[in-house]
Amino acid sequence: MSTSKAFRRAKPFLAVLFLQFGLAGMDILSKAALNEGMSNYVFVVYRHAIATIVIAPFAIILDKKVRPKMTKAMFGKILLLGFLEPVVDQNLYIMGMKNTTATFAAAMCNVLPAITFVIACIFGLEKVKLKSIRSQAKVGGTLTTVGGAMLMTLVKGPVIDLIWTKGRTGTHISQGSGGVDLQHSVRGSLMITAGCFSWACFMVLQAITLETYPAELSLTAWICLMGTLEGGVVALVMERGNAAAWSLSLDTKLLAAVYSGVFCSGLAYYVQGIIMKDRGPVFVTAFNPLSMIIVAILGSFILAEKMYLGRVIGAFVIVAGLYLVVWGKSKDYKSETKTLSTDVQKAPNSGQMIEASNNNHVENHKVITINQFTE
Repeated sequence: MSTSKAFRRAKPFLAVLFLQFGLAGMDILSKAALNEGMSNYVFVVYRHAIATIVIAPFAIILDKKVRPKMTKAMFGKILLLGFLEPVVDQNLYIMGMKNTTATFAAAMCNVLPAITFVIACIFGLEKVKLKSIRSQAKVGGTLTTVGGAMLMTLVKGPVIDLIWTKGRTGTHISQGSGGVDLQHSVRGSLMITAGCFSWACFMVLQAITLETYPAELSLTAWICLMGTLEGGVVALVMERGNAAAWSLSLDTKLLAAVYSGVFCSGLAYYVQGIIMKDRGPVFVTAFNPLSMIIVAILGSFILAEKMYLGRVIGAFVIVAGLYLVVWGKSKDYKSETKTLSTDVQKAPNSGQMIEASNNNHVENHKVITINQFTE
């Protein structure tokens, strides 16, 4: 296998890994900004305003030849996309985390691959044949990934002593004393679940929209712009009379807004759109639990956080589930590629069409000559 071919096959995997590293960094910076008192409603607005400013110039220039004409139906889809993820999901996730704990919120968020898989099956983006091995691999891998994420989050087990954490004091985030009362727990659970459902709907709708609007940069710019406007309306209502909530300075709040806007809204929407055109939304969301592994590894190195046996086992389970999903999806991808190649081979090429046209022209000429001679 040539190097270029190997790199081409590895690009989707490298892209989703990039997304997960970006999301892991966003979690750290966003948490720091919110701890400093930043409003989650205002954070969403600034995040997507910055993303719009960065992405729009590239979209205007690079998508000039491929950008289709905007229709009312397409604009309606963009409005819905800008509302589902930038506004609904991001705000509900943060509010749900405030009503429960960060650990519980992370565990709930990892059901995203399963929700996306179900919605994609409903809309026909994923085909499931229970007798097919690859379909069984996708279903089993999705469930295994979610189970590994839950195991990694909820089960600690004994502490594993690592060389680089010995003698260092880890950083711990206080979750309060005693836990969360039942009312707040139920409310937070509903918010996080609704946020994950909204995120999954966004992924599926983005994949559907790209079929008729194949300009990834332009679609990303539109989503960020609509997210800014719609999120701005929500923020003005929720933060009315609180002008201080909109203030920014050269601190963690600004850094979190810039980082999240550029990497986790602008680039993330664009990259996942490119991947979904070939591999579908399930392939993208299946890697979502990897961010937990990334955070755990970086936390042990940078913050000297303790590593627990339950987290290590959960990480291995996640990797096993991802392997099953990727294997099932790769079989689908090969099957689709083979079908496309067969259709291309069956279709007449340009040389055959020219030759057939010339033959028809010669036959017609003979007929005309014979008729004239007969007359």
